[in-house]
Amino acid sequence: MVVDTLENLGNYASLNPLFAQAIEFLKSTNLNALEVGKTELKGSDLVVNVQQTAPKTKEQAKLETHNVFIDIQIPLSGTEVMGYTAAKDCKPADAPYNAEKDITFFEGLADDYITIKPGMFAIFFPQDGHAPGITPTGVKKIVVKIKA
Repeated sequence: MVVDTLENLGNYASLNPLFAQAIEFLKSTNLNALEVGKTELKGSDLVVNVQQTAPKTKEQAKLETHNVFIDIQIPLSGTEVMGYTAAKDCKPADAPYNAEKDITFFEGLADDYITIKPGMFAIFFPQDGHAPGITPTGVKKIVVKIKA
């Protein structure tokens, strides 16, 4: 997991061959003007999802992992709390994987929580269990899906 400010996003371009294209899009686009929906930047290997989330508590936010994709999550309209637990420590270890949606959900609360404000981002790799979307009012956000 990586947490940083958007002004430093370019420092992470070498982490994956598709990061540079994602970063260029994020830096050259007025993110707040984007409508809710999906934009494919390189087929299904690099997709920008603009979402409007509903209010969610820590208890409602399920830990999740992805086997195929890396997430870059960027809150736009407000502060979002995101839970973190290393995937190897998520319970139960035998949770079913949904290959079509590239997601596994787990029970229980995250080990740690971090506050991500507008102007910040979080990157979650396949080894990172995360519980996003914890907000009292919901938040408009961007989730960039990058093939690992």
